[in-house]
Amino acid sequence: MTNMFDQYEQASQRIRGNVAPPIRPEMSTTGFIHMKLGEETPIFSKQKVNFSPTDHITHLAVSSELLVLTMANNVLLRIDLHQPDKPEEIELSKYMSHLKLSGIFLDPLGHHLLMSLSPRHPDTPAELLYLSRKANKPKQPSKLKGHEVTAVGWNFGNDSDMTTGPILLGTSKGLIFETEISLDGDRIFQSSLEQYWRQVFDIGKGNNTPITGLEFHRVPSSEKYFVLVTTPNRIYQFIGYVSNSDEKPLLQQIFNNYLTVPEGFQEIPSSLKYSRLQFYYPRARSLPKMFAWLTEPGIFYGQVDTSANDSIMTNSQLLQYLPSNAGAPLAFVITEFHALLLYPDHVKGISLLNHELVFEDVYNESLGKLINITQDPVKGTIWAFTEKAVFRYKVTREERNVWQVYVEKGEFELAKQYCKDNPAHVDQVLVKQAEMYFNNKQYDKSASHYAETQSSFEEIALKFLQVWQIDALKIFLKKKLEGLKPQDKTQVTMIVIWVIELFLNQLGSLRDEGKESTSEYSNLQKELDLFLSRKEVMECVKNNRGTVYDLMASHGDKHNLIRLTIMNKDFERVIRHHIHKNNYLEALDVLKSQNRKELFYQFAPALMQVVPKQMVNALISQGRGLNPAKLLPALVTMDEDQAPEAMRYLEFCVHSLGCQQQAIHNYLLSLYARHNTKNLMEYLTLQGQDAGMVCYDIHYALRLCRERGLTEACVQLSALLGLWEAAVDLALTVNVNLAKQTASMPQNDTELRKKLWLKIEDASWCDGSNSYQSSEE
Repeated sequence: MTNMFDQYEQASQRIRGNVAPPIRPEMSTTGFIHMKLGEETPIFSKQKVNFSPTDHITHLAVSSELLVLTMANNVLLRIDLHQPDKPEEIELSKYMSHLKLSGIFLDPLGHHLLMSLSPRHPDTPAELLYLSRKANKPKQPSKLKGHEVTAVGWNFGNDSDMTTGPILLGTSKGLIFETEISLDGDRIFQSSLEQYWRQVFDIGKGNNTPITGLEFHRVPSSEKYFVLVTTPNRIYQFIGYVSNSDEKPLLQQIFNNYLTVPEGFQEIPSSLKYSRLQFYYPRARSLPKMFAWLTEPGIFYGQVDTSANDSIMTNSQLLQYLPSNAGAPLAFVITEFHALLLYPDHVKGISLLNHELVFEDVYNESLGKLINITQDPVKGTIWAFTEKAVFRYKVTREERNVWQVYVEKGEFELAKQYCKDNPAHVDQVLVKQAEMYFNNKQYDKSASHYAETQSSFEEIALKFLQVWQIDALKIFLKKKLEGLKPQDKTQVTMIVIWVIELFLNQLGSLRDEGKESTSEYSNLQKELDLFLSRKEVMECVKNNRGTVYDLMASHGDKHNLIRLTIMNKDFERVIRHHIHKNNYLEALDVLKSQNRKELFYQFAPALMQVVPKQMVNALISQGRGLNPAKLLPALVTMDEDQAPEAMRYLEFCVHSLGCQQQAIHNYLLSLYARHNTKNLMEYLTLQGQDAGMVCYDIHYALRLCRERGLTEACVQLSALLGLWEAAVDLALTVNVNLAKQTASMPQNDTELRKKLWLKIEDASWCDGSNSYQSSEE
């Protein structure tokens, strides 16, 4: 026999289905799976094996790359697909005199083969043959005689090529047996200790109900087992725990649970005399992920979930046959996303996700009728055969278009999983998901998903503006911002400014409604604060300060304007802005909000002119933090009406701060001289008569008082300078008592006092008064 894989024949294959115009590239309105995109390899492709059978093929099974087929001439071929040029031929004729082969069953590892023989005449008992991988002669287990085996539940946990481990056998009469077939040389016996063969259940309760499918599994890391059994119109499930794994029969413990409790089953009416049970295994020798059961109305399939105790079948649904299928198929297999249905002359591929026809393969009549399609439970390869030929189906990236189907079904997270990190596909999924949320008025979710797409920025923003969903628009803009790179400065600036304006609009509306103290306002403010604290936002605001400050000022948002200047340490710009807008109190608020002395010196002249009282209060609040001398330019520029405020600050400096700077005292004295002579005299008295201790410039003060005609002050100042005679002369111009007080001041110079008193006496005589009274008296 030549190499089975040397040559291939491409059979007639075609894709069926009406494809609607695409919404976006590679997507359709119907969710139809596109099998080809240009020259893309089809999902399903058939290869004909270079093999010419000596007679019609009747049965075929494949497990772990071991292929077993039988022919009408009672020859069995056993082929290791790793060495296809070395097939083994086994003669079965001697077992077939009164029997016919009705089924072959190969275990998952290909170690053990069971062949069911059904009688040609009613008086002949059915038989079962066992063939080990290591043997070339079948054996006949004695206990199985008389039972036609129609289904085998292999032990998926068994690794041995010497024993099957506990297995289940289903018969044409609905009986389920458990046995274990082991080899010891040429002998066959059931169990390492003793032969055992036990009926564990009767599915038909005494009625002859043929079992068409049978499989059991142990849940990993537990003692939990489940058994699935099918008949032509029912699928049963048995679930339970095995307390003692050494007890035989092993699964009797599971079936015993249903002696008093009705077994669970799903019934689908069917007139077929057959059905098929198939499974999809995601990995070799793992638990099946899906089950599927062929019935007359359709394929009943679903997920296998072992977490519950009452059922392992979940998300079950019926895949109805398409109208053009002419009834139920003869057989089928399932992959992760498709079912391949076999009819006498063709094979159809149906999507399990949307039940659409995605593949049709028509067979040439010269090859004979199709008989069966089967799947290697370990390798997942798919095989089909006619009476005259064997074919293998190759499955190539069947998940490639699954994402589109999930999109149309609204299962977006699953769609993303199957995009295989293809950015274009992921983008289409996100767009569809965003559109769904938008249409359902879940605007926040819609915005979040739109932001992850490559959709037109302006188009999406307009969508939310048209329905006036400002919060959703903010979400969209902020998430878009997260996806930008530092070099995208123009886009970053546009988004940041827009988001800030949206916040300011919302805050302004709440203020207009008198809701500044509400939690709504507080939460919105916190949201803005959080946005402004983001690194990329801070950098953008720093580079566009003027625009941001103008924006906040235009909304009358003093709070955020001040906070932002504090954050950016950019008080000078904001103060200038407020002064330019004649918002002097706002400027003063910004000035007071920080402790930068140079700004007080810089802006005090301007603010003293317009808000003197508030400015002086601000200066006083700074206490010793300011140098009064540096504020003199601001005080000097104040007009006459503002003099009281200037004096108030200077008095604070002199009396409260103990300032001794001559310039401060001189200016205070000058203000007193112009505006408050009473306070002037009190000030001079408080400063004292020691010229070395006073803080003001005495000569300047005397000159100022002379110019203002403040004689009494000049008297005191002249005396302070030691100009006693001049002081007395000036005092006499006021009154004699002042002159007497002045003449009495020199304490240590008797001659001077006498001289001064004589001046007073002379003045008195000149006035015609004789009021002189010597101090000596």
